[in-house]
Amino acid sequence: METIKPILEFNKTCVSYTKQTMAVKYVSASIQRNTITAIMGPSGCGKSTLLRAVNLMHNLYPNIHVEGEILLNGDNILSMEPIDVRRKVGMVFQRPTPFPTMSIYDNVLAGYTLNGIHLAKSDKDSIVEHCLKSVTLWDEVKDVLNKKGTFLSGGQQQRLCIARALALKPEILLMDEPTSALDPIATKYIEELLLTLQKEVTIVIVTHNMGQAKRISSHSMFMYLGELVEYGNTDTMFSCPSDDRTKAYLTGKMG
Repeated sequence: METIKPILEFNKTCVSYTKQTMAVKYVSASIQRNTITAIMGPSGCGKSTLLRAVNLMHNLYPNIHVEGEILLNGDNILSMEPIDVRRKVGMVFQRPTPFPTMSIYDNVLAGYTLNGIHLAKSDKDSIVEHCLKSVTLWDEVKDVLNKKGTFLSGGQQQRLCIARALALKPEILLMDEPTSALDPIATKYIEELLLTLQKEVTIVIVTHNMGQAKRISSHSMFMYLGELVEYGNTDTMFSCPSDDRTKAYLTGKMG
């Protein structure tokens, strides 16, 4: 029987801010294609630090060092050029971040613009329409595409940011607390969207919201003090965690 190769693998991945401060310690885990994986844990446990290592955001800071391996389809991204990695690995942040000087239309195409990729007008139109339809935003904005992205509501802005991240057709979409700044209705909308999007992109989401992790993820990682304590099927982890620290976190005894 053929073994399904994971799309993303952490192999003894470590992230250090200084020689004395290791924020992520020897994390090893494999993530399958077209799944949603939630990374949970108390504040300061290394969730976002691990996530940002996947698209080489730490390369922007010379004092941060990443060691071990992070494999994308078997290739170590730590040996790749950041621009090549970021075309394959999209990122959506905690607060909606549409580029304030750009129109809705230009926000979707920002990845192409920033990478110096020139497209015909017909291709641009097609990409914008497809991506906005993917995040169920097209019908709401198709008549105001020339307006600034900041014209939209918070939930709409976050969907615009997801559309922007999807425009370059990444294989993985990283999401760092993408609904923490949104109201419950907008949060529900984003969660339903992610369940649909996993058919075309693998999603890794950092969340403090245990209910959210349980609702949308098939697998969960629980981190504590920079270590990966437990990783596995979400339903199993919530119903029968194998580590006492995981149980304490899921039952509210650790936060």
